[in-house]
Amino acid sequence: MRTTHATPPAPSGDADGPIDGPIDGAVDSNPAPGGHSVRSRSQHQRRKRIVQAAAALASRGGVEAMQMRTVAERAGVALGTLYRYFPSKMDLVVAVVGEEIDLLESSIERRPPGAATPASRAVDVLMRATRGLMREPELADALIRSLIMAEVQTPFGDRMTGLLLRVSADGLPIEDAGEEQLDLAGSLASVWVQELLEMLRGRRTYDQIQRRIETAATRLLADI
Repeated sequence: MRTTHATPPAPSGDADGPIDGPIDGAVDSNPAPGGHSVRSRSQHQRRKRIVQAAAALASRGGVEAMQMRTVAERAGVALGTLYRYFPSKMDLVVAVVGEEIDLLESSIERRPPGAATPASRAVDVLMRATRGLMREPELADALIRSLIMAEVQTPFGDRMTGLLLRVSADGLPIEDAGEEQLDLAGSLASVWVQELLEMLRGRRTYDQIQRRIETAATRLLADI
């Protein structure tokens, strides 16, 4: 999914203090002409720097390396500013997970799976995701373990389920899917997460994961 976590240098003056004004699209009651869009863009860029900094640290030392003060220093923002965007480390982990899924979805849009069967298309997506994550096993391990122990709601399961539905059921949006379709796609996503964790523990090879995912997809998506 990603190949590097280079963090762009912070603009001068960015770490001087907390955010002025609303965060990420909140409404400014007295916006200056043309200033609101500039401010929103600046806040979006600042948030992106923070997430990239957190991902870069996790890719080298796991979640333990994602200390909030260290992330703030690497992103070039004040610690108070970081907490305005992400009140806890788990919120930051969730944001990194979201970016990983964004990258996967962009890859799928650029190069959709062309296999003939729903199961084969789903396997294509999941193995593509596996290859992307395993380029940075420390980051993958950090994300998967954190999601399993998450105390905050994460978008990971729903987004992977939605992605599997789109590629296996002819573009079916998750909001239009039936309960059984959601259960089948969600179960396949859960199998993949468990197999990926086993691979990170050294108990599975890539080929073993692919074979097991192919078996699960064939059974689960036969009638989707």
